[in-house]
Amino acid sequence: MSGSLRIGIVGGAGWLGGAIAASLLDAGLVQPHDLSLSYRTEQPNCFTGSFWTADNRELADRSDVIIVSVRPADWPPLLIDADGKLVISVMAGVRLSQLAEHHNTKRVVRSLPNAAAEVGKSYTPWIGSVDVTDQDRAIVRAIFDACGTENEVASESDIDYLTGLSGSGPAFPALLATAMMNDAVARGLGPEIARRAVTTVLIGAGRLLERRDEHPADTVEAFLGYRGTTAAAIEAMRAAGFEAAVADGLAAAQRKSVSMGERS
Repeated sequence: MSGSLRIGIVGGAGWLGGAIAASLLDAGLVQPHDLSLSYRTEQPNCFTGSFWTADNRELADRSDVIIVSVRPADWPPLLIDADGKLVISVMAGVRLSQLAEHHNTKRVVRSLPNAAAEVGKSYTPWIGSVDVTDQDRAIVRAIFDACGTENEVASESDIDYLTGLSGSGPAFPALLATAMMNDAVARGLGPEIARRAVTTVLIGAGRLLERRDEHPADTVEAFLGYRGTTAAAIEAMRAAGFEAAVADGLAAAQRKSVSMGERS
């Protein structure tokens, strides 16, 4: 993208807003003096050279692109007139039509990064309104490529589903890790050894899945084919309802995403 891009992050003092800001600066997508961030109570001591403000109106005036990174419950009273500028929401549940009406712009994007944005490994699905231009799309891709990887999806229902699948991000591996660690400790393993063993297994598995050009199901089937200890564990987990529990969890997250939008 050519020329300087001025980006404002409403909620830049928050965890996700700060993670996005750091990724944009690290990637060189925005220069510090072209980055504006807002805070509610106390200005953080970070992003030296960027513009900090408690006035979101001032942030909007200084920005070509406005990223809204606040909790959905805090969004309704957030009065920001974008005056036709590109607005990118990273809030779960808030619909494109709601964003357009609330912020006085037809150029709106709904997206959902996850917690791995902090380490540049987020997966971010997004969808834009019909008035979003090709240049707008290029900006959105650049922003979320800086945070990890991204995909433009076909419908808002896809975002609602991915709220659970990818938006919950590290929570699911962390849930699995907790269950594995608890079992290890209950069987007499030291907590530090249990933690190191489990986290190393999960990190290694993620890297293998990223590197190998095969479906995860192929890995599962390969272990089942060996008919060893791993196959015994997989079969026991499936018999206990592992896959059904995952499906139930994703369905619950999707319902929550839809209901959040209805209440906003």
